[in-house]
Amino acid sequence: MPNSITQAQPPLEFIPPAYNPVVNRVAKLVLPSWTRWRVHLSDIQVNRAEILVDLYQQFQAGKIRFIMAFRHASVNDPFCMYHLVSRAIPKAARQQGVALKQPVHAYFMYDRGIPLWAGRWVGWFLSQMGGTPIRRGKLDLQGLRSARELFVNGQFPMAAAPEGATNGHNEVVSPIEPGVAQLSFWCVEDLQKADRNEQVLIVPIGIQYYYITQDWRRLEELLSQLESDAGLSPSKPDCNGRDEDVPLDNQTQLQLYQRLIRLSEFLLSRMEEFYSKFYHYNRDRWKDTPASTLDPALNPALPSSQLPDSLAVNQQLAQRLHALMHKALMVAEDYFNLQPKGSFTDRCRRLEQAGWDWIYREDLKHLETLPPVERGLADRIAEEADLRLWHMRLVESFVSVTGYYVIEKPSFERFAETLLLLWEMVTRIKGKPSFQRPSLGTQSVQITISPPLSVSDRWDAYKANRRQAVAQLTQELQQALEKMILS
Repeated sequence: MPNSITQAQPPLEFIPPAYNPVVNRVAKLVLPSWTRWRVHLSDIQVNRAEILVDLYQQFQAGKIRFIMAFRHASVNDPFCMYHLVSRAIPKAARQQGVALKQPVHAYFMYDRGIPLWAGRWVGWFLSQMGGTPIRRGKLDLQGLRSARELFVNGQFPMAAAPEGATNGHNEVVSPIEPGVAQLSFWCVEDLQKADRNEQVLIVPIGIQYYYITQDWRRLEELLSQLESDAGLSPSKPDCNGRDEDVPLDNQTQLQLYQRLIRLSEFLLSRMEEFYSKFYHYNRDRWKDTPASTLDPALNPALPSSQLPDSLAVNQQLAQRLHALMHKALMVAEDYFNLQPKGSFTDRCRRLEQAGWDWIYREDLKHLETLPPVERGLADRIAEEADLRLWHMRLVESFVSVTGYYVIEKPSFERFAETLLLLWEMVTRIKGKPSFQRPSLGTQSVQITISPPLSVSDRWDAYKANRRQAVAQLTQELQQALEKMILS
């Protein structure tokens, strides 16, 4: 959140979807220019658009219900999805001679926390565009009922990001959550109860970004800014040193890589000292890091002693980072009396909800009538809860970091994504809002449509074992999204 919370807030109200065709028409006129000039996206290309043209035609004929499950690497993904639905699909339909009913649109699910940092008007806009909110850290029955109703009876298909949150990685799909699969099976169930025979489908959609101009100078300037913020003096590491096996194209890229490693090591060491000194989590306790929180990529087949120098350094950094993330989450979990169970993502979601419970007080629905002493105590709890959530927000940006992302494929895009994650970390430490990332250039976008996964065909398996069927469908969706990453 851009501003610290110092006062208790009223309960978070559900924002009901209220699709407004007038708002949609205005958005269709305004958002293309906004996308180009403010979001810095251009040249949005769509592969296999004919798949969605056919699905929309069947949907409008009452034959199917479907949900578009899209990759969520960036906060810019909604702009890409809106372009896909409002412009690319109608254009492809005209080229095929298919007459689709207008408007071509989709309902969508979004995180209830977005209006908290983006502003209340954003909540209004998302509602008017057909969005339905969901609270990620709890069983949000009202949010689920709304999404379930739209999926079964809405005039448009659905869209959702099964990863649940952005991960900042263009070429890594985070472990996806079972919500899309479960929602789809519920849709089949509700249709059968209503004696309707529409088929239910999930359409995996890949979104991938490319910088039109690889401006290494701009990237170096951002790196220099972060070095300055960290108190590091400018340096040009020796390119003939231990990282000579790094497969980079030229000396300039190698120098940038070495500076990136240097900055990462410095920030990591500084944060280790910070938590050790002020929160009493010292390095001797790192061996207690739960194995479930560690990414499998941190355990390569070869031990560190047999790895090339560059890979061994990355492995050590990754292991230290994950141990540090565990301790940072423990600071918040200890305060909220939560156990460190599950993945980093699971822990972050539980912490977010615990913080919201103490900030947005369901038990104090009329804050304005509280006696001053009671209000002062409520404000104190809200302020402390918000401060503890800072540790969770710091971790949230790094849940998909493996330590090998740049070294595996040292492209401009991977350099940029990693540097932007470090920028977000430094910005949070500085106490500044981190949702307005610096631009490293205009990007083109490649959207890829995958053939749909039939949920209806899996209904018998769901009836036999619901949990297993949801897990299997979730895994197939994960694989479909990963296959669409273009090398």
